Amino acid sequence: MLTTFDLNALRTIVVAVKLGSFARAAQHLGRSQSAVSMQLKKLEDQTGVPLFVRSGKKLVATEAGETLLAYAEKMIHLNDEVASSLDSTSQSATVRLGMPQDFAKTLLPDILKAFKQEHPNVLVEAHIGRNYALAEEVKMGKLDSALIFTPETDHQENRVAEMDMIWAGLNAAEIIQANNPLPFVSFNFPCEFRKHGIQALENAGRHWRDALMTPSLEGIWAALHAGIGITVRTRYQTPAEFLILSTDSDLPNLPKMYVNHLEHGALTPAATCLSQITKDIATAHLTKI
Repeated sequence: MLTTFDLNALRTIVVAVKLGSFARAAQHLGRSQSAVSMQLKKLEDQTGVPLFVRSGKKLVATEAGETLLAYAEKMIHLNDEVASSLDSTSQSATVRLGMPQDFAKTLLPDILKAFKQEHPNVLVEAHIGRNYALAEEVKMGKLDSALIFTPETDHQENRVAEMDMIWAGLNAAEIIQANNPLPFVSFNFPCEFRKHGIQALENAGRHWRDALMTPSLEGIWAALHAGIGITVRTRYQTPAEFLILSTDSDLPNLPKMYVNHLEHGALTPAATCLSQITKDIATAHLTKI
């Protein structure tokens, strides 16, 4: 049966030879001299030959000891290289978080700051994108966790916040009075805000037309600044000049919109940490609105 050498014992004799004595090795390694001597004895029992002799106060390796030392240094180096490589792989793990554009400037900085304090070397992929795709990406495992807008009232255990959907626009009265059909600004299809805005208009018998469709929230604000139409959003992060429309119009009422936190079923410890931080910060921030 092949002998399996104790790596800690090999590391000890390498240090002892470099320092010239087991007493210095014991002090350097923070162990008792008897513990170091026992490791040497264990190696000699395994090899069946003396490994060291004393020459005055110096510790000198025998021929067998020299052979073992040469291999010991290689084994220690290889062990440390493997450990370093695995540690590097672990530290460079990737976590993936998604959220709508509405939250990128407000929630994301605090989330990243808190997460980096816990996992400074983990790579974060932040998907700031269209709401409709985020839930599917979590389900498929492309995202570890995400914040999403949803009008659905079920899955209350995932709910972070409740918000009112509102009509928003600049120079609201002029736009409403001067335009029939009503010019509508929205994200590209599919979009929950677009869906419920159009549904409310049609249920109220109001004619409408698309004035601008865009994948960008900034594109929506630009269209409203230009005065080319109205849109449906929440009060959250909607520029103040567009909020007059929500209280000064005869447009139909809109349902609630909810913010839910989703996470994939199988998460790494780092991904679990990011998911919990995201939920905690979103809950603390959005429930104040």
